Amino acid sequence: MPPAETPDILLIRQTRPDVAGRLAERFRLHRLEEAPNREAFLDAVGPRIRGLAVGAMCPIDARLFDRLPQLEIVASFGVGYDTIDAGEAHRRGIVVTHTPDVLSDEVADLALGLLLATLRQIPQADRYLRAGRWREGSFPLTTSLRERRVGILGLGRIGRAIAQRLEGFGVRIAYHGRTPQADVAYTYHDSLLGLAQAVDTLIVAAPGGPGTNGIVDAGVLAALGPDGIVVNIARGSVIDEAALIAALQAGTILGAGLDVFANEPQVPQALIDLDRTVLLPHVGSGSHHTRAAMGRLLTDNLFSWFDGKGPVTPVPETPWTGQR
Repeated sequence: MPPAETPDILLIRQTRPDVAGRLAERFRLHRLEEAPNREAFLDAVGPRIRGLAVGAMCPIDARLFDRLPQLEIVASFGVGYDTIDAGEAHRRGIVVTHTPDVLSDEVADLALGLLLATLRQIPQADRYLRAGRWREGSFPLTTSLRERRVGILGLGRIGRAIAQRLEGFGVRIAYHGRTPQADVAYTYHDSLLGLAQAVDTLIVAAPGGPGTNGIVDAGVLAALGPDGIVVNIARGSVIDEAALIAALQAGTILGAGLDVFANEPQVPQALIDLDRTVLLPHVGSGSHHTRAAMGRLLTDNLFSWFDGKGPVTPVPETPWTGQR
């Protein structure tokens, strides 16, 4: 049982049992999901809360900040934090942290797997065999990664890890982001449309949020051409989902491999019905190894903060300046 002076931490959405256990050993832990009445619970414990531990994709905004007047830090489970109003946190002097780097390799691995599965129709071939159709004839020939021109939208940590893996396949690599990066040899395009016109395969690795909402639109998809392939391991919001469905149905592009969707866990039936899609339930970082590392980093941020050492992995918008 933590002593009275121990900081109060609010856990919003369970991440992993080991995370909750580690937090409970150090802090006075309150779990929002266990409260029978959320509003009454926040009235009772909100004024004491100094830290938030947040599961992936949890909306954290000014209304919640108003209920937590002593809040100092929000520690998020995941590299993306577009559901957290980091700007509002900054205005209030609240630090926001996330879990970058520890999941980059895992997500990049999955991106390559999803790309190959989409190009070579691996799930479709599996279903073909299981249905006994091989006895009727060979599975149809597929497209290939050979001689593909691959564009990466967002050359951050994950985008770079994807590009490094692609180098081993001998494909041409280009990218689009806010600014060109001097330390890479890949071709930079200053517009997403320009990138799409130059490639036939687009891998989406850009963060979500208002600045990227729906930027992979009908025009970008059309620019990829009828052999175009789209792979998204970032956020579903980055792609105009209706435009993607229309492009797949019309044959404007060839196929799509998607790990993320606009309204998870709801996936449009039209995407499910299409045979040229490979669909995964947002499992990019979903290995025991990587989720454990993410959990450790989340708790390390809280431990470090309340030890007076500052956050370990603050987001760029955080007000952290190196001093408390």
